[in-house]
Amino acid sequence: MSPAIVILIVLAGAALAYVAAAIKIVRQYEKGLIERFGRYARTVDPGLNFIIPFIERIVRVDMREQVVDVPPQEVITQDNVVVTVDAVVYYQATDPVKLKYEVANFIVAATKLAQTNLRNVVGDLQLDEALTSRETINTKLREILDDATDVWGTKVVRVEIQRIEPPPDVTDAMHRQMKAERDRRAVVTEAEGEKRAAILVAEGVREKQILEADGRAEAIKKVADAERYQKETVAEGEGRAIERVFGAIHTGDPTPDLIAIRYLEALQGIADGQATKVFLPMELSGVLGSLGAISELFGGGDGGSEGAPRPSSRTRARGAVEAPPEAEGPSAG
Repeated sequence: MSPAIVILIVLAGAALAYVAAAIKIVRQYEKGLIERFGRYARTVDPGLNFIIPFIERIVRVDMREQVVDVPPQEVITQDNVVVTVDAVVYYQATDPVKLKYEVANFIVAATKLAQTNLRNVVGDLQLDEALTSRETINTKLREILDDATDVWGTKVVRVEIQRIEPPPDVTDAMHRQMKAERDRRAVVTEAEGEKRAAILVAEGVREKQILEADGRAEAIKKVADAERYQKETVAEGEGRAIERVFGAIHTGDPTPDLIAIRYLEALQGIADGQATKVFLPMELSGVLGSLGAISELFGGGDGGSEGAPRPSSRTRARGAVEAPPEAEGPSAG
């Protein structure tokens, strides 16, 4: 092989190596910083890029969201309780130039900054507030770290407190307090349940008595209405019967003799009773007069003294009722 061919092969290999060194590929989640003789020159986007070999070099910066784990540390709260706190910080690069040239080691710087501000934020709170205000601690710490790391070309997306662990004796005291509080709530709930049950029972008894009273009142009302309706119906029937009897009497035009016979039948019914006294009506004089007339009719054929005059039946009836109106009649016995 001639020397010329060897030289051409060497030159071709050198050209290929030079071209390969000049071609640089930047990934989608990266930014490329081009340095020329150690000085920042420009920023290139993801894709195929070219540099001048041996004069320029490319530095890739990851633009994805990163996580910084803050190691556990002891923090004294406002009420002098030592607690162990650890957290995680999520950040994202916003300016690759500042992130590369403004801070030597961003991970270490962010960790130390988070530890310092975590002591300050938790130290301003009491133990109970620290245990129940994690969202407040996260928000305050994120704002502080975001302002502090802005000059480094990063943005703190969020901060999460992983755990806040009190000492064992404080934990035991909290457990006893929680148990006592739950026992108290259980007793109060049970007492309120018994009270509510007693109220419901009393209301049920009251409603029962009210309903029973309403039922009895309604029954009494209906019985009274039925009795009233019965009496009204009976009275109406008796009234119609009296009207018919009265009309029949006036229509038949009875004679005094018939009336006297009906009086006698009525007196017989009165005498059959258990009363010891019988009061006769004042119209008895007219009845007795009718009786005298009847006796004359049935006794006209009887013999007597021919010369002695016979008193009239009206005169005998008048003499029989000479007694005052309030005189009592003969005993029913």
